[in-house]
Amino acid sequence: MDDKQPLGLPFAKMNGLGNDFVVIDLRGGGELPAADLVMRIGDRNRGVGFDQLATIQNDDQADVRLRFWNTDGSVSAACGNATRCIARQVMDETGLQKLRLRTDHGVLLAEDAGGGVTRVNMGHPVLDWQQIPLAKQVDIDHLPIEGDPIATGMGNPHITFFVEDAEAVDLAQLGPTYEHHPLYPQRTNVEFVQVVSPEEIILKIWERGAGPTLASGSCSCAAVVAAARRGLTGRKVKVNVPGGVLFIDWREDGVWMEGTTSYVFSGVLTPEWLAG
Repeated sequence: MDDKQPLGLPFAKMNGLGNDFVVIDLRGGGELPAADLVMRIGDRNRGVGFDQLATIQNDDQADVRLRFWNTDGSVSAACGNATRCIARQVMDETGLQKLRLRTDHGVLLAEDAGGGVTRVNMGHPVLDWQQIPLAKQVDIDHLPIEGDPIATGMGNPHITFFVEDAEAVDLAQLGPTYEHHPLYPQRTNVEFVQVVSPEEIILKIWERGAGPTLASGSCSCAAVVAAARRGLTGRKVKVNVPGGVLFIDWREDGVWMEGTTSYVFSGVLTPEWLAG
């Protein structure tokens, strides 16, 4: 392999159940991308395209430091599927079976679940209205919004609706409406949950700053936490998302998520493209 560093900006493309990411490794140096560059990379016609962009950095108290951005250039404190993808990459690189990954949501634990499956503890759900955050104090288990949704924080804000048929939901209309609801000053991720049984749900997802996605780790975690709080499911649930299946387990030490990941390709953004 050529030891010369490629000109431009190297990146990797990864996905967890179709929830796709551009990952930039800054462990060897380099600056965090500005919002305008994030948006340009996220353009699926003129850039690379992604649901979220993630960076990897060194950290003094964890194995790596992760940061996340949405396609609109906004920052996200948590991104569960990207965390799993990067954890798998680092475990494959190092041979480690357990990792500590620092995010803006805190230090998350990841482990090899065997068979190519990666498991991540997404931490404890946030169940305080100010920390989610909401614009005012309300009953987070029964928000004063038509449809009787629930509010949850998973390092980012969530609103969860329970519906009879998730496939019948008009995501294109309802997603942006609730993402920008005035009760959520930082906007919110939106989930529509169809309960199949106490052990299984079907989930449709609208991600804050990204729109409809095939999967979302934090949305899956929030959906299971909400369903368990409502008494509709247990705390260990199979989550069917458009891109596949995630398994969520809300334990005493946090919300664990596991599923498959895929490292698709590596590439380099050229100096000419970066120059705009």
